[in-house]
Amino acid sequence: MAALYLLDANTLIDANRDYYGIGQVDEYWEWLVHFGEQGRIKIPVEIYEELRAGSDALAAWAKQEETETALRFAEEVDIALVRRVTEEGYAVDLTDIEIEEIGRDPFLIAYALADPENRVIVTTERSKPRAQRKNRKVPDVCAQFGIRPCNAFTFGREMGFRTDWRDQI
Repeated sequence: MAALYLLDANTLIDANRDYYGIGQVDEYWEWLVHFGEQGRIKIPVEIYEELRAGSDALAAWAKQEETETALRFAEEVDIALVRRVTEEGYAVDLTDIEIEEIGRDPFLIAYALADPENRVIVTTERSKPRAQRKNRKVPDVCAQFGIRPCNAFTFGREMGFRTDWRDQI
């Protein structure tokens, strides 16, 4: 079974801002939609909401019906897994402020934890193994639960992104 890549919002935010800007490298955004349609790349609804909330080109792209239909992950999150990720991955006694600062990362990780052998989290966060509580990073929490994280460039290599990708399919 081919891996399902679950994208963190920062992957797309950073790609648009730093290296594959919408309107500059449109092949990247078309490639994401194509492989979303194939079921290889998805964005959990909680993360998708973050993308749609903006008022920039990325938000406009995320609001397109074709994009959302292709990329928004239709699966419902297992709340028990979200709770487990939050309590075991961050801390059992987080304050409301800490939970707010963690954001939606426990949801992203919970989707991967539902099938850790076949799901990969794509994030631009970097490991900080000594970080505690709300400061823990997605790659470190993933490692704790046996989930493979990767960065955007590893993801692109593994999925074979090229600007002439349409010629390859």
